[in-house]
Amino acid sequence: MHKPASGTIANIASTDILRHCPVASVESMFYDHPMSQTSTRILGIEGGGTKTDWVYAEEGHILQQGKFGTGNMRLIDDKTLLDYFQQMPAVVDAVGVYLAGCITAADRARLQGLVSQIWPRARISLGSDRESGYETVLGNGDGIITIAGTGSSVMGKRAGRTEYASGWGHLLGDAGSGYDMGINALRRVLYDFDMRKEVPPVAHEFLRALQLNTLRDLVSWVANADKKNVAALARVVLKAATAGDAEMMDIVDRCTSQVADYTAAVARRLELENPRIGLVGGMFRSTLYRAEFEKHMLRYGCHATYVTNSDNGAVGAARLAARAISAIEPVVHTPADVDLTDVREALTEQTNPRSVRLHEMNAGEIVDLFIDEERFVETALREHASAIAAGVQLIARSLKEGGRLFYAGAGTSGRLGILDASEIPPTFGAPPSLVQGIMAGGVAAIHGASEAAEDDAGAGEQTAVQRGIRSGDVVCGIAASGRTPFVLGLLEKSRELGAHTIFLTCNPSRPKTSPRWDVEIDLATGPEIITGSTRLKAGTATKVALNILSSGAMILLGKVQGNFMIDVHAGNAKLRDRAIRIVCALRQCSAAEAREMLESHQWNVRQCLV
Repeated sequence: MHKPASGTIANIASTDILRHCPVASVESMFYDHPMSQTSTRILGIEGGGTKTDWVYAEEGHILQQGKFGTGNMRLIDDKTLLDYFQQMPAVVDAVGVYLAGCITAADRARLQGLVSQIWPRARISLGSDRESGYETVLGNGDGIITIAGTGSSVMGKRAGRTEYASGWGHLLGDAGSGYDMGINALRRVLYDFDMRKEVPPVAHEFLRALQLNTLRDLVSWVANADKKNVAALARVVLKAATAGDAEMMDIVDRCTSQVADYTAAVARRLELENPRIGLVGGMFRSTLYRAEFEKHMLRYGCHATYVTNSDNGAVGAARLAARAISAIEPVVHTPADVDLTDVREALTEQTNPRSVRLHEMNAGEIVDLFIDEERFVETALREHASAIAAGVQLIARSLKEGGRLFYAGAGTSGRLGILDASEIPPTFGAPPSLVQGIMAGGVAAIHGASEAAEDDAGAGEQTAVQRGIRSGDVVCGIAASGRTPFVLGLLEKSRELGAHTIFLTCNPSRPKTSPRWDVEIDLATGPEIITGSTRLKAGTATKVALNILSSGAMILLGKVQGNFMIDVHAGNAKLRDRAIRIVCALRQCSAAEAREMLESHQWNVRQCLV
């Protein structure tokens, strides 16, 4: 076991720590499953903007607990997180890590990698502090938790459905949090000083609390303060508001109103009329803050039952870790486990018999083999020429009627889609919104691997909605194996939204969906020279197919005359020279005459041809 930091561990019986848990007993909390007969070691970790708590349980009893600094993934680096983890118990069967800022698939992948370094043999469950906070206060029941501490967020559940609000971080969200209250009070103080050259009483308290002398010192302090330090000023605001400071009371009213707005929004979406609401976070320890929040909830007609719990969120994280190893009700807060049978059987995952001795070949033999393998690309494309042509027609018709084309993929497939989309504006003079690329994992996955993102079908569904895919658009899902969950989830949701769908794969043997996509293109490029490396033949065939789909649609839309791109954007010397040559050829004029026409038409080739 790693030696914890001095003063961070207490040997406390589970009944002391868990006496307020909303479950029948400590034993049932952790061990109502087949592993209850063995000594199962559970570690629960929850991190927020102010602190990181952890608890260690064995045989239903919490034996140790500890505390470190901020655990918000957006505010600390990997080294700091690893330092925390290395001071916790080393031998565990299951570990649950729930940190503020763990929002996206990329966040979960990052956290999974760090946790696996310390506990490689443990069953790992992970997610955000909202999930562990919910488990701590409400357990498995329906209801809502409203978190108002350094940051703020809301999470609700009903009948297996989950809804979220706020929690976007202090730059874009966290309305009503300690940070929000502190920063707005500071702005108000400076505003009053600028307007009336008065230093209000609350400013005196800020300066006293921070051991500063002037408002200019306060400005310098804020420039270097972290989120936690700004949030600590909320205590001063609440004290001043309680004492009758009208301006600070306005800030408290606004903050609690916003938190109530988010809570009520989640209640409406889940159709919870008078829900149980768990109040989590230091702000609710203020009698004034809680009273104002409940007042605003009544404004919405919500007569809720409010629940609090003295346990820290690490207890909820431990419960979730215990449930993750339960045979009855597994809960793993990573993307859902994926059935890999289809992947293993995919043509792109088979071993290529022509390259089994690849490691023994010299450079010339390697080059010859790669060139020879390219013949499978052409064969695959020719065999599916009619399907590609159907895709061209579908795209051209949709674009002509005001639709857009979206490419969606993960890894190499996603990057190829983004590449093709990015070439449309300069080549054909189309607006960037006409053809768009969507990458599993977002922009970070373009330059760096984000493999976990591709397994999240739910993220694909959310992306379809939030990217504004609508009826009349065309969505081309790209997946070499034909089973990428992110892509399939995005295609399914796009179809629900009324968009046309194209599915481009390199695996003809993939399981076919019903109903089928509007156009299906399955290019049989065969096993790769390097097994499973679909950036090779599969990537080449995909790139060619995308070239044909987009270029063919642009040709049918009239953006080519002869074999010239007449809407080319002449943005540099090379393209201006090309524009001159196009006008020369199509107008049968000299280069000087072509240049003169182009200059008079702001280098718009099409206008020169009218």
